[in-house]
Amino acid sequence: MEHFDVVIVGAGLSGIGAGCRLQENCPRKSYTILEARECIGGTWDLFRYPGVRSDSDMYTLGYPFRPWDGDLSIADGSDILNYVRSTAREYDVDSKIRFGHRVKSASWSADDTKWTIEAEILPSGDAVYFTCSFLLMCSGYYDYAEGFTPDIPGRERFAGRVVHPQAWTDDITYEDKRVAVIGSGATAVTMVPALARKAAHVVMVQRSPSYIVSVPARDAIADYLRRHLPDGVAQTAVRWKNVLRSMLFFELSRRTPDFVKRLIPKELRSQLGTDYDLDTHFKPKYNPWDQRVCLVPDGDLFEAIRDGRASVVTDGIAGFTEKGLALQSGEELEADLVVTATGLSLLMLGNVAITVDGEQVDVANTMSYKGLMFSDIPNFAFAFGYTNASWTLKSDLTCEYVCRLLNFMDRKGYRQCTPRRDPRLAERPLIDFSSSYVVRALAKLPKQGHVAPWKLYQNYALDLLMLRYGTVADGVLGFS
Repeated sequence: MEHFDVVIVGAGLSGIGAGCRLQENCPRKSYTILEARECIGGTWDLFRYPGVRSDSDMYTLGYPFRPWDGDLSIADGSDILNYVRSTAREYDVDSKIRFGHRVKSASWSADDTKWTIEAEILPSGDAVYFTCSFLLMCSGYYDYAEGFTPDIPGRERFAGRVVHPQAWTDDITYEDKRVAVIGSGATAVTMVPALARKAAHVVMVQRSPSYIVSVPARDAIADYLRRHLPDGVAQTAVRWKNVLRSMLFFELSRRTPDFVKRLIPKELRSQLGTDYDLDTHFKPKYNPWDQRVCLVPDGDLFEAIRDGRASVVTDGIAGFTEKGLALQSGEELEADLVVTATGLSLLMLGNVAITVDGEQVDVANTMSYKGLMFSDIPNFAFAFGYTNASWTLKSDLTCEYVCRLLNFMDRKGYRQCTPRRDPRLAERPLIDFSSSYVVRALAKLPKQGHVAPWKLYQNYALDLLMLRYGTVADGVLGFS
């Protein structure tokens, strides 16, 4: 049984970043990364559907210690995967990874002040055990095994192929075929223009519209600053420009939703023309940022619609037919391939069973401390990014904070740290979103409180002050 100061679970964007931060800020700490898959990349290796790309700009999705230097602000999935893997090589984090190790359980012992981790070696299924003083979960927040697909009647009748984007494989052909993409979220608006380049026609079938905004694939301001300023200064300026812009848009959407709802259709009208039925296909029933706003680089979705290579149908689905989909309006939509871009299945902590001193922990009964620890779980943190901005902004702050915490404990001679929840705290849902994938999972997620440090701000500036510069010994985090 090997012992490490820190065990990181997951070798995706967050896990690689955590390894880099540990080496930089806690060079004396031993660590390993346990990864269930056989390669680095997490989401960006798993998702292989046509057109897969970021829905955040790369100047904030990239690591601040290794700024993004690509040409595109909204990057393809393959470029992001190469970026993560090259970062792991450059910082020698790849040598710390144990591939094919799926973590099944983690048990904390106060007597030993350490975690005992049971992992399954794939594909043999053999068990292997590790111990560590601190456990950092970087396993993401959704089920890697399968995405969410609603129960649509009559699937067995359909003569064509049905596939979820998360399960896309190289043998799926769509050239010169009629394709129906079910969904209106980020995955759907990404896939439709990509499929439309080769398909006979692509229809995006949506039950209700989402907010979709066109953004430049290249950041002209970033290009200018990088040409005229030193690299470090330019990268910092671009990063903060994009952070502040996204924060402003989010706050405007939450505080003055009617104003933002008037702005977005003007941009859509310029993209789709005065004759297009915006109210039916692009006027959501909810306020902006009650769900995540979808970004389309250079308006590629709207271009595909204008050119007639793609179209949008807003209607309910009654079921499958032999030739395609039966709509609730009574119409039949013929298709050779149906893509169910219907969302993710959230899975907190990668389905790892957590035990503290012999007691099984249900994370749904815990409260999130600073958005990175759980109440009454010692020496444990999890990387969970923003829902209204780039994932890496929060996950990197989390890794920085963990390093600060470990160094603080070393200086003071502490071996255990535990967030202690005040029973008077009012509970709130962890994520304030009305998206279906969030609503379906809320009962399984931890809660947040109504005041700091239990409240999630979804605000990078406030989190920066709290996590990078705020005091570690805040009276809520208990040490022993």
